[in-house]
Amino acid sequence: MQFKASHILVKDRALAQELSRKAKQGADFASLARENSTCPSKAQGGDLGWFGPGQMVAPFESACKGLGVGSISDPVSTQFGYHVIKVTGKKD
Repeated sequence: MQFKASHILVKDRALAQELSRKAKQGADFASLARENSTCPSKAQGGDLGWFGPGQMVAPFESACKGLGVGSISDPVSTQFGYHVIKVTGKKD
């Protein structure tokens, strides 16, 4: 399974929860990423492109597996910080 996803990476769990809530309520995910993310992908609105098994850290990949296309995650903790993930595509 391959995934296409965007994310917002922040250091603060409370901020990640707030961003997740805003995105789920309809705020523009790419704008939130550009304004808040600490990842270089913020320049592309958080877009990470396509990736396959083992290309992302385990908690991130696991979250993507559990989300439907267009769904937004609750904060996902990794060694990099807290991610809010939006899955934008899946293919076998």
